[in-house]
Amino acid sequence: MTLVIASLITLNGVPNLGSSFDDKIYHIVAYLGLTLLWGLYVKHFKKNRLLYIVCFAAIFLGFMLELLQYFVNPNRTYDTYDLIANSIGAIFGTLIVSKMIRYKLN
Repeated sequence: MTLVIASLITLNGVPNLGSSFDDKIYHIVAYLGLTLLWGLYVKHFKKNRLLYIVCFAAIFLGFMLELLQYFVNPNRTYDTYDLIANSIGAIFGTLIVSKMIRYKLN
């Protein structure tokens, strides 16, 4: 829920990481974290395809939030590079959870 709210409001005072693509780093980390949380939750169901559904759901959520930013908040815009960063984070999160399951790490 925090990710949804943060995606739709106007954010001021976000810490600067010192690179020209700070925003994309935040997107990757946010969606990696989201996918890790969802993936660690569904791993208890012992169905590997659920991880793919989690990855797809995170990417879809990112797409929907980008569209909502465009239509709901005039201070926010749709950015394809944000969607790509969201997808990268979701994919890496899914890969991490799948490795954790494979090697039985908690």
